[in-house]
Amino acid sequence: MSDHHDDFSFHNLTPERIADALADVGVDPQSGLLALNSYENRVYQFIADDNRRYVAKFYRPARWSDAQILEEHQFTQELLDEEVPAVAPLKLAGATLHHYEGYRFAVFPSVGGRAVEPGDLDQLERIGRQIGRLHAVAKQRQFATRPNVSYHEYVTEALATLSTSSLLPNNLHDAFFAIAEPLANHLKQIDLNAFTQQRLHGDCHLGNMLLRDEQLMFVDFDDARTGPAIQDLWMMLAGDDRAERTLQLDVLLEGYQEFCDFDSKETQLIEPLRSFRIIHYMAWLARRWGDSAFQRAFPWFAEQRYWEQQVLTLKEQFAALQEPPIQLQPQY
Repeated sequence: MSDHHDDFSFHNLTPERIADALADVGVDPQSGLLALNSYENRVYQFIADDNRRYVAKFYRPARWSDAQILEEHQFTQELLDEEVPAVAPLKLAGATLHHYEGYRFAVFPSVGGRAVEPGDLDQLERIGRQIGRLHAVAKQRQFATRPNVSYHEYVTEALATLSTSSLLPNNLHDAFFAIAEPLANHLKQIDLNAFTQQRLHGDCHLGNMLLRDEQLMFVDFDDARTGPAIQDLWMMLAGDDRAERTLQLDVLLEGYQEFCDFDSKETQLIEPLRSFRIIHYMAWLARRWGDSAFQRAFPWFAEQRYWEQQVLTLKEQFAALQEPPIQLQPQY
């Protein structure tokens, strides 16, 4: 059998190989394979011979170990067992993680649902409740093999990638690092380990929620990791107005604390974690640029104007870090 662990672009993951992989675990697609919107992995929806819809997720080679993927699977199953709406993989042939010709994959029920819109404050309180329910389960145990939210991964390694990337225009290299380096030095002073560490969704934003039968459901735990609770909360805050974002956070936490306690000191991590995400996102795109799917989806990443905007974004973020953190109402 051939080994495709170095097949970064999934070039050898043909429809025939996908069908053979599914057949290997007793699944027989009766429809075509509909590619879903996923860049890091390859995800396909299909109708099987039982006339039900399923989703097959093929994991990007070499990104996670088997143990790390299985911890993701276990976490989602724990959530389901506690009646927290989430999508967990099916157990087929006695396992949730399968191997076929160098590729690893899992099969999920296709749940469907509507995208969650930002909505009003009532919607935000509802989202807070669901994240609180998720975290109440998450705190019951710890990950053994999945990574932590860390300065080293999100900043040090990310900037090392960008420093050697040909995608960062030469004429902007000095300007970019003139702000990226002091920003990184500021972020380095923040001790994330001073805050309670717990299991997280890891990439908790509205795009990873679905509204199904009027119930909010979490999807895509591919970035599940360990870190402070605020990591799963701050991306729900919208807009640049500080007073508005303070109100949003108050409402979000009002719902959250119905199910899970929150340490108000973690509000000081909102802007640092935003900085982590901005830097890490650029490095992620740079590392994945060899995958043609990324070039088609993010053509602007190779354009001069994108990097000019990123220099401005980093300057704005550095300024935001100089401001005092959001102060919650006394009940928090």
